[in-house]
Amino acid sequence: MEPLRYDIKLIPNLEQFTFEGEVTVRVKTAAVLETREVIMHAKELAFHSASYSVVDGTAAVEAEEIRTHTKATTVTFVFPQALPASSELDVTIRYTGLLNNQMAGFYRSQYKDVHGNSKYMASTQFESLDARRAFPCWDEPSRKAIFAVTLVVDSHLTCMSNMPEKCVSSFDNKKKEITYLDSPKMSSYLLAFVVGEFDYVQKLSKHGVLIRLYTPPGKSNQGDYALQCAVDALDLYDDFFNVPYPLPKLDMVAIPEFAAGAMENWGLVTYREVDLLIDPIKASNAQKQRVCVVVAHELAHQWFGNLVTMAWWDDLWLNEGFASWAENYACDKLHPDWKMWEQFVTDHAAAALRLDSLRSSHPIQVPIHHAEEVEQVFDAISYCKGGCVVRMIRAVIGIGHFQKGLSNYMDEHKFGNTETYDLWLAWESVSGLPVKEMMASWTEQMGFPLLKVIDETWDEHQVTLKVAQSWFLSDGSEIPGEEAKKWCIPVITCTSNGIQPDITFLREDTATIVIPLNGPEGWVKLNAGQDVPMRVSYTSCMLKRMAIGIKTRTLGVSDRAGLLGDAYALVKAGGMKPEDLIMLLSHYSGETDAVVWGAISGVLSGLTMIMSDDQVMNDLFRSFARKLVKNLTMIVSWEAAPSDGHLTALLRATMVNLLSIFCYDDPDVALEASTRFKKFLENPSDVTALPSDLKTGVFEIYVKNGDIQEYEEVLAYFDFATDNAERKHTLSSLGSTLSSNLKRRTLLWTLSGKIKLQDFFYPMGSVGRSSKEGRQISWEFFQENFDNINGMIQKASPSLMDACIVSCCGTFCSEEMADEIDSFFKANPLPRNARKIAQTTETIRANAKFLKKLQESELSNAAFWESLLL
Repeated sequence: MEPLRYDIKLIPNLEQFTFEGEVTVRVKTAAVLETREVIMHAKELAFHSASYSVVDGTAAVEAEEIRTHTKATTVTFVFPQALPASSELDVTIRYTGLLNNQMAGFYRSQYKDVHGNSKYMASTQFESLDARRAFPCWDEPSRKAIFAVTLVVDSHLTCMSNMPEKCVSSFDNKKKEITYLDSPKMSSYLLAFVVGEFDYVQKLSKHGVLIRLYTPPGKSNQGDYALQCAVDALDLYDDFFNVPYPLPKLDMVAIPEFAAGAMENWGLVTYREVDLLIDPIKASNAQKQRVCVVVAHELAHQWFGNLVTMAWWDDLWLNEGFASWAENYACDKLHPDWKMWEQFVTDHAAAALRLDSLRSSHPIQVPIHHAEEVEQVFDAISYCKGGCVVRMIRAVIGIGHFQKGLSNYMDEHKFGNTETYDLWLAWESVSGLPVKEMMASWTEQMGFPLLKVIDETWDEHQVTLKVAQSWFLSDGSEIPGEEAKKWCIPVITCTSNGIQPDITFLREDTATIVIPLNGPEGWVKLNAGQDVPMRVSYTSCMLKRMAIGIKTRTLGVSDRAGLLGDAYALVKAGGMKPEDLIMLLSHYSGETDAVVWGAISGVLSGLTMIMSDDQVMNDLFRSFARKLVKNLTMIVSWEAAPSDGHLTALLRATMVNLLSIFCYDDPDVALEASTRFKKFLENPSDVTALPSDLKTGVFEIYVKNGDIQEYEEVLAYFDFATDNAERKHTLSSLGSTLSSNLKRRTLLWTLSGKIKLQDFFYPMGSVGRSSKEGRQISWEFFQENFDNINGMIQKASPSLMDACIVSCCGTFCSEEMADEIDSFFKANPLPRNARKIAQTTETIRANAKFLKKLQESELSNAAFWESLLL
């Protein structure tokens, strides 16, 4: 049987944390039907009654038995006789549910009203499998239906759902009943409703959609920034897709407790407060960019995911990969000075390549045999690698064909479900290129290629390169012949004259490429613009020639950043000498670009984490890193200037964060941080002395150079701060203290109940990443408190436990620790986190091999470091 529509009535009780529910589902039965049972998804619901009637008006038939199946999360309603075939039935069910505190299903959040009193609100988070916690349903993306929602609440509360209100009725007992207009045909995971106290701001988009942003009471001024982002992005997508936004309104709501960043419920998008609200005075540039990106991501879903939905969870990437591409497209159009596509290289692409270089990764199109498995693939593959392959397609077929194909795809499949093949077909039909053939190797198999230059011939005006492809693994392990893989690789090249117009498609093991040069000293880089998610291994001759492009900055931002990322990964895999990586880094000593410094920061931080297991080598490396970072302080000072742009502010934040890692004990650095922190303590609203972009780094320097008093001062700001963005500075910095006792105190604080579940893993990460000692302390804490931690979040999104695992276990560099962690989780299994555990221990083993490679190199020799010129 197939659901046609749901009429849902809910009565939430915000004092007892329960809700009464009644749902009538109209279903169409099959032509051949021999069953007395109706089986639906349901979880943590208590059922009172069930009945059905044929739509033509026959009397209701009561269920004679109701069976719930906890493991399968289903309910079975058994009726006295077989259900009528080829009929439309109305199945009516009455039940009671829980307003849980696990940020899943229909759940409660705590907030403060305008008088500072603690109160509760209720909201929903149904993706992937939690609509069944709010009402019995067929909780699968292809079982689309119309939804009609009615809420009965206290009359002073504000309510919203996906659609506008149809009618409101008031009762004598201070209650009101709100009925909403019918939704379009949509998947159950996109249904939403919110009940609470809110203020709001609103605007009309250029194309006539009313957009309203709901904030906590008294904070409506913090909604203006995201509201404008939404107005601009919605109009941009209307034009880009050439399919108008299909609903009459769009609401966005800040939820006090939220497991993810946001959720794209159709017409009612819910957000973490920190990803929607912007304090007009205190907000950092990084937070403003984050809010714009998240809003653009969720609004892209209103088309990609909501209007057109994947048929099953194995094509989750169709939702998330495309939205990850679109967020960058929209933000780049709205804020071209942010260099979003350059940032994409050090953000999305770097995350994708890091995870997909593991054997425990998975294909973009990942087989999902049981729906519960999907919760483990909301990761950097579905989001970031998905975004990478969309970006690659755009580079190959051109923006015109790319946009036309998307418009056709939307128009043909609106209100329906699709598979990956449908998108390939849409682009093939407009471009005439074999998109499906090219893309199968990128989405249907795990991993990505290493493109290696194996031969070179340099002439005065051209270079001839022979390249070979292979499967790249982070630890450089041997790949048996039967596991060999091939990709269809578009090889895009650039020289000092810019990107070359010809693209070579490498389908076999090797290919020969001829690239024109502008002179005998000319250089060439492969994977120009980093448009293809792969690593490139160059000859030493090519690297020496590219050093000119790095120093003169004729090599573009994306390419300077990407070159460093490739080099670091290759050294880790044993495909490049560690000495060559350090030599390459030294060429960046005059670098001025914020995005490239993001890449430099990643390499420096990664190396010191690995080397912390070898004190002698790490001391030598840190001396080199200090010189590099000190060079940056000559380029961008602590003090902001009126002429500073967005990226300059981000560069300054990178500088201070690097100072907190490598130069915190420098007297000048320590004094500067202390002076700014004390001015901030005197007047926390003074964003001149301590801008929010610099707070985490300054807090870390301050606690590293202090003891209990400085620690207490940073901790006190958590209670003083009035929003989560500000509180996060404390959460992310406290663990940096050099005191082992204070590190342990920080970890115990996470279990105190004073930190929201959505944030409680941040201090764990601040301890785990802080030092060699910190990683051991955090791992011991995790083991000792495992039952407590698991008890707090075992019914919540598995992403919370994933974050705890990475924070407390993820930075070790020895085979012994990988074995110890494996043994612990065998004794304490977490099936929902199995993939993350495997990825974590594989990363640790790769780090152990990496450390050994570094120790066997010249990096342990002081003479090598003395030979470097910075």
